[in-house]
Amino acid sequence: MSAKMKTHKGVKKRFRLSAGGKAKHRPCGTSHRNVRVSQKRKRRLRGTKVVSDTMETKIQLALGKYSS
Repeated sequence: MSAKMKTHKGVKKRFRLSAGGKAKHRPCGTSHRNVRVSQKRKRRLRGTKVVSDTMETKIQLALGKYSS
């Protein structure tokens, strides 16, 4: 048995790490059914957001070799 940890592919698809090691993600509610969403809400959902500190270590563990 090997002691290697596998990368969680779902996390790999949804998160990227910045140069400083913080996890970035696309906010939810941006892909479809946006007709009913206000313009102000759409503007706020643009771009990427940084994950909270409590989830950051879990995401880095799940990313495995992609976290360095």
